[in-house]
Amino acid sequence: MEPARVPTLYFIGVTTGRSSIRTVFPKWARQLGLDGAELVGVDLPLHAPAEDYRRVVEFIAGDPLSAGALVTTHKIDLFHACRDLFTEIDPLAKLTGEVSCLSKRDGWLIAHAKDPISAGLALDAFLPAGHWSESGAEAFLMGAGGASIAISWYLAQGADGPTRIVVSDRKPERLAELRAVHTELGTTIPLETVTDNDAALAGLTPGSLVVNATGLGKDGPGSPLTDPRFPDAAIAWDLNYRGDLVFLDQARAEGVTAHDGWVYFLHGWTQVIAEVFDITIPTSGPAFDTLGTLATGARR
Repeated sequence: MEPARVPTLYFIGVTTGRSSIRTVFPKWARQLGLDGAELVGVDLPLHAPAEDYRRVVEFIAGDPLSAGALVTTHKIDLFHACRDLFTEIDPLAKLTGEVSCLSKRDGWLIAHAKDPISAGLALDAFLPAGHWSESGAEAFLMGAGGASIAISWYLAQGADGPTRIVVSDRKPERLAELRAVHTELGTTIPLETVTDNDAALAGLTPGSLVVNATGLGKDGPGSPLTDPRFPDAAIAWDLNYRGDLVFLDQARAEGVTAHDGWVYFLHGWTQVIAEVFDITIPTSGPAFDTLGTLATGARR
């Protein structure tokens, strides 16, 4: 990493060079009055050594024109590795134990968890109004990383939510972290943690939301489901919008309503850009639609 020559937003991920944001950001920057701002990708392997996360965060904190960062895939690992480097941690980051955005204000390095907000905006964009209360449906989230913590947090907040939240992961420690968040929330919606995705899917009620938050299909090949049997009227949501997206192919093969992660991508990035550059970006309406239109050509 070299000192920035212009205001720079860093994208900390695994395969950042493949992301549509590389071509979208310059268009958005012009539209938002951020001419000259640049986006720089930082690729780290999954579960990178703590010293790698610290080296990146320390660089951003100390470089004058490095404005901040969006963090994907590494949200939990980076938070735990660098917690002592943050001047301030916002309440959602403290609660969820993850960081998806780094911003700087007056020399302070601030850690934010934007995913609960972005996930809620994305869900509201495709779930029918009154879906939970009218259907009595459940939510099944595969993968207990930062995204699932954020989504389950959002689902547990409102008066209209699923009758049960099921979360799966192969790592017991990730499930324990998620349970701790819900214990602190004091939510009344039952939470169940499991390790068998196919069995959990088979036990869902009609109309349930099934989410692939594992990264499989983008960060790795395949799907978290081996023998899927979706419930009637299920809604499948893959947080990925690029890659093989085998999970969505499985859902469509059973006639299930399927959504990829494109709207989540739009909200995730605009929330971070607004925070890092200290500007206001609407979450709906003509101005937001314009940003979506500018980005559409880069979607693969």
